[in-house]
Amino acid sequence: MIPPLMPTYKRADLAFERGEGSWLYASDGRRFLDFAAGIATCSVGHAHPHLVDTISQQAGRVMHVSNLFRIPQAEKLAERLVANTFADSVFFCNSGAEANEGMVKMARRAQMMAGHPERTQIICMDGAFHGRTLAMLAATGNPKYLEGFGTPVTDFVHVPFNDIEAVKAAITPRTAAVMLEPIQGESGIKRASVEYLRALRALCDQTGVLLALDEVQSGVGRTGRLFAHQWAGITPDVMSTAKGLGGGFPIGAILATETVAKAMTAGTHGTTFGGNPLACAAANAVLDVLLAPGFMDQICTRAALLDDLLDSLVADAPDVFEQRRGLGLLIGLRCVPVVGDVQAAAQEAGLLCVTAGDNVLRLVPPLTVTEDDCRKAVAMLVQAVTTLRAKPDNKNKTVLETTP
Repeated sequence: MIPPLMPTYKRADLAFERGEGSWLYASDGRRFLDFAAGIATCSVGHAHPHLVDTISQQAGRVMHVSNLFRIPQAEKLAERLVANTFADSVFFCNSGAEANEGMVKMARRAQMMAGHPERTQIICMDGAFHGRTLAMLAATGNPKYLEGFGTPVTDFVHVPFNDIEAVKAAITPRTAAVMLEPIQGESGIKRASVEYLRALRALCDQTGVLLALDEVQSGVGRTGRLFAHQWAGITPDVMSTAKGLGGGFPIGAILATETVAKAMTAGTHGTTFGGNPLACAAANAVLDVLLAPGFMDQICTRAALLDDLLDSLVADAPDVFEQRRGLGLLIGLRCVPVVGDVQAAAQEAGLLCVTAGDNVLRLVPPLTVTEDDCRKAVAMLVQAVTTLRAKPDNKNKTVLETTP
């Protein structure tokens, strides 16, 4: 018989009762170092005192009123995001997929309002992941995710990632936007080069095409900047984010320039739950932590330590790890054995990680991870290597879900 909880996930046989910082405590008494962080979502770790206190206080006042009324918490959050990014205006929703849906709507609407209603086509990248809604499945383009859901939504075309000539060739008079992740998480922690991002910005400026960035996973401090595109010194026209913004509480956001945002007049988009007082209070608490002086530098320091430690691990265990990838605390280790086996061995050693495409083990710890946590995580990976060498035929049966 089918279980009451629909079996759409392949879950590990673990249930957690509580967390503290970068650690999770299972119902069977075991303790795990959490380098999965809810798939890059628990940005300030577990049970962060400021986040817990903020959510508790707000829940005791008012959680939800709908967008029929002003929401001061959302106004404050929007002002802070505008002050610290390229954006002039922000729309709040509930998830990354919703943010990406809204971003596509905004791009098309902005082109229509600028006198180009024919511009509805979105150029996307091979290896992308933009969410599980019908339109975002089409934007993602992965046949595995599209199977069984009917004819894909039209007007999404795909080109190779990191190939500016392919984008140039794909642009037509119907192109509304180029949409991409600065770092592709799902397909194996693949980073867009600085040169590629700068060339895309210039190409969009030349052609009147909008640059739409999906920073659902790479944003909110994950790379040591508030958003990953800032490392390239460029700005998008519109951008989605979610995951770490609420520190584990569901919230998504679409950030846009005035040129794009002014097309979204009253009634053109909406949401019941999006941007409610509780979600925005949580996100403001997260920003309190992330925007504190020195915090981004601390992320970069922890990332540099992990880079050094993991590079040594790759050199010492070439039979298990082939390459380190990523930026900041969005890290991938390309594996030689089946990545599920490596993940299982790491979990046995006490380390939680997430798998990704291209046989990559994804390490996305809380941004509050300590130096000691980093050293312990790599020591657990060393232990996993020992386990794998002792049991070369071991097959993992419980791979944590690889996508949000």
